[in-house]
Amino acid sequence: MQNKRVYVKSEAGRGWADTASNDPLEMAATIQPCCFPGFLQSWKITVEKYLQPFQLSPETLQEVSARLRKDLLRGLGKHSHHKAPVKMLPTFVRATPDGTEKGDFLALDLGGTNFRVLHVRVEEEAQKVLKMDSQICAIPQEMMLGTGEQLFDHIATCLGDFLESHNLKGQTLPLGFTFSFPCEQLEIDKSILIRWTKGFNCSGVEGKDVVQLLKEAIHRRGDYHIGSVAMVNDTVGTMMSCGYKDQSCEIGMIIGTGTNACYMEEIKNVKRIEGEDGRMCINTEWGGFGDDGCLDDILTEFDVEVDKTSINPGVHIFEKMISGMYLGEIVRLVLVKMTKDKLLFKGQISEALGTRGLFETKFISEIEDGLENAKKILTELGLDWSLVDASVVRLVCDTISSRSAYLCAAALATLVNRIRNNRKLGHLKTTVGVDGTVYRKHPTFSSKLQKAVRLLAPQCDITFLVSEDGSGKGAAMVTAVAQRPAHQSRLLEESDGEDNEEEEEEEGQ
Repeated sequence: MQNKRVYVKSEAGRGWADTASNDPLEMAATIQPCCFPGFLQSWKITVEKYLQPFQLSPETLQEVSARLRKDLLRGLGKHSHHKAPVKMLPTFVRATPDGTEKGDFLALDLGGTNFRVLHVRVEEEAQKVLKMDSQICAIPQEMMLGTGEQLFDHIATCLGDFLESHNLKGQTLPLGFTFSFPCEQLEIDKSILIRWTKGFNCSGVEGKDVVQLLKEAIHRRGDYHIGSVAMVNDTVGTMMSCGYKDQSCEIGMIIGTGTNACYMEEIKNVKRIEGEDGRMCINTEWGGFGDDGCLDDILTEFDVEVDKTSINPGVHIFEKMISGMYLGEIVRLVLVKMTKDKLLFKGQISEALGTRGLFETKFISEIEDGLENAKKILTELGLDWSLVDASVVRLVCDTISSRSAYLCAAALATLVNRIRNNRKLGHLKTTVGVDGTVYRKHPTFSSKLQKAVRLLAPQCDITFLVSEDGSGKGAAMVTAVAQRPAHQSRLLEESDGEDNEEEEEEEGQ
């Protein structure tokens, strides 16, 4: 069979290859980068014109990391945190698991139209966290829009039914409460709802302590009791669920529909918290990175369009560049522009490709996993594709998912470098607990992220551990650790003490 020249992309790079295959991407190992005259070189330049803005150099990633480092400091400041795009919220979790935790715990996980109740047992001897039983309870639509009292009475009823059916009603068990709505946490067991999201709008809850509302609902029933309550952010749950397996786990990261991370910070650096000794887990809320415009120079026209058409324009810019809720739409916008410019699909945009939200992020993972998947998905989208079209679509998906992995790596490198500098270490060995569908499902995301973070934080040896049920087992582990004697912390009022707004820059960067 006669060889032909095709433009291909592989781990080795991009370029032209001599291949006898009808699948140019399967023969990518034969890449021979060079310049050729004529339409092939013109086609290559045209494709690269669309993708180049997504390709970030190591130097750019280092600069992104440096900008986030400054924002971490602003978020930690007692007065500066109000205006900081990266909020750096104290979680009042003062330690990670040390292996001595044991006992039975309850966990509540509320973050959508269903909520879960779990019974979790921590066995010290076997060093295991066991999910003994769990139950999913629905929240009717009318209850999501009703009163807060109705909602928490429903939760208390479902919790009571669970305890009854599993013969736990006679016990008074500690409870971990994962409440995935924007809150201001004041103590480990006190958290004020800032605003409802995700279709909820229950009256009488915003501005109130959700732990107190739960306790009042249980008290109204009067037929069972719960022990101490620990409020749990899902990112913290991810860290803690991994921390029992690997006690060097001091970072939690989620990269799924949304993105966030937490890490163990020195208490003395958390200016909003009283005390100088020990550490506290900080919920970074790094999805808001860039909300002040500091990432505008690396935003593409497609990022700007995604933000403009979102339900919250100008908010969570970093999240919109890297998380699963938005990646599919970024790819769709690129493909639409290339098609309008007559580079793909004979210039014909199908109804599906032209409709916002119909190119799902899961398509990216499937398309990158094989050319046959790409052909199938393009057919389902009603597109008249050629082999070159399918190959270009794979290249677009790879470019945009790679940018996501590299930006995530830059942010993670900021955290590990901060921990290392905080402790004045020449070398840091740590573990990151990870969860989220993008990290779990995408065929190359995790490997690209890990490789990039090693380059951006060369003095850190990082292990990655995928979380098992952070909002369930992780919530129970937060509660278990909270049982250990530890210094209690409180949030300082604005008038307490002085805050040096000229935060010191970290050394060694």
